[in-house]
Amino acid sequence: MKHRGYVHKYGDHIDTDVIIPARVLNNPDPKVLASHCMEDIDKDFVKRVKDGDIIVGGVNFGCGSSREHAPIAIKAAGINCVVAINFARIFFRNAINIGLPVLECPQAAADADTGDELEIDLDKGSITNITKQKVYSVAAFPEFMQKLISAGGLVGYTIKKMSNEQ
Repeated sequence: MKHRGYVHKYGDHIDTDVIIPARVLNNPDPKVLASHCMEDIDKDFVKRVKDGDIIVGGVNFGCGSSREHAPIAIKAAGINCVVAINFARIFFRNAINIGLPVLECPQAAADADTGDELEIDLDKGSITNITKQKVYSVAAFPEFMQKLISAGGLVGYTIKKMSNEQ
């Protein structure tokens, strides 16, 4: 599974309140969440983001509350992958559970700049910064996680698995 897109880079400790403000959590519609994604740190994010783009973060991306609204907002905004130095564990799990690939790669995250084009290969475990002509190795996603992401997350995977068993 490959993903290719342009980088929107953010720093360290980007918390879930910055990713999606608490004031919009009363509306669980992914499109509404997407329309407010990153607005407290980057007012123009939703105007610039294109389907397939990639967020790159620093240390402890997704820290804060355990709400799954944050990765839902990111995915619904059109982001197809998040690369960071490392992730808050609950954000990491929530992202995978909703079908948003997240990769920890300190060197790729440090080297990437907003506007760089990346290609991510989840099968091989590689991140290529096309703009800077650099390739980074990451742990390949296990087959189960790739199936989960392809199905759109844990719910989609479970529905598909249950329908195949009948």
